[in-house]
Amino acid sequence: MKLALAQLAIEDGAVAANRERALDAIATAAADGADLVALPEQFAVGYFAFEEYDASAEPIDGETIQAMSEAARDHDVAVLAGTIVEDLAATAAQTTVPTPAASGLTNTAVLLDRTGQRRLVYRKHHLFGYDSAEAELLVPGERLETARIDGITVGVTTCYDLRFPEVYRDLVDAGAELVLVPSAWPYPRLEHWQVLPRARAIENHFYVAAVNGAATGVGEQSLLGRSAVYDPWGTAIASAGAEPATVTATVDPERVEAVRSSFPALDDRRT
Repeated sequence: MKLALAQLAIEDGAVAANRERALDAIATAAADGADLVALPEQFAVGYFAFEEYDASAEPIDGETIQAMSEAARDHDVAVLAGTIVEDLAATAAQTTVPTPAASGLTNTAVLLDRTGQRRLVYRKHHLFGYDSAEAELLVPGERLETARIDGITVGVTTCYDLRFPEVYRDLVDAGAELVLVPSAWPYPRLEHWQVLPRARAIENHFYVAAVNGAATGVGEQSLLGRSAVYDPWGTAIASAGAEPATVTATVDPERVEAVRSSFPALDDRRT
């Protein structure tokens, strides 16, 4: 599978413009042969646009996900629409998708296959409360799913989840071979961003693909870019700098099996 991480420049509050950038990135990556395109956390509204969360919230089948679904179908490419602000009450009124609460807002990623069909919904489990309004405004997710896309089993986590390795143990137990991590990771925690996804790959012997927003904003609200793909041995096989870019890498489930067979540390787990 050829994976593309779309490291987008995201303008806080500019939903229509941000959505168009995402659609352009999907089209370009698909034309370059991508099988799966992953978008960053809160790629539509912008992570730090907390005052816009209520107004921009949508049901799971709202305008943003519908646009990404059409792009997946039109360009014959799987898409991780990761993430949007989801309105749980609106979702409940529109679909039968399980939700963690009857109402509230969540930070939600949706994995779409090449036909535009929804294959996985992940609502961010760990909400960031330090110097952020996310934990005050949103409801945490509860479900952890995997989906088979083009011959590889895919899981999803989001940004701050990287600090909680038990989630990744659950995903390896569920058969994940690739974990996508849409993120809005800011300065000054660059070293953490470079270590945590790699550690999760090493611990679980699967691919970890962390897609961040490009460097925007000022101070601690400036995203740092540097999206990267780590193989099951923890080696960075593709990465970007701070500016808008598309990171591409080939992910192969046979590589996962080879690493796990040659160094079977997972067999020695004691729970």
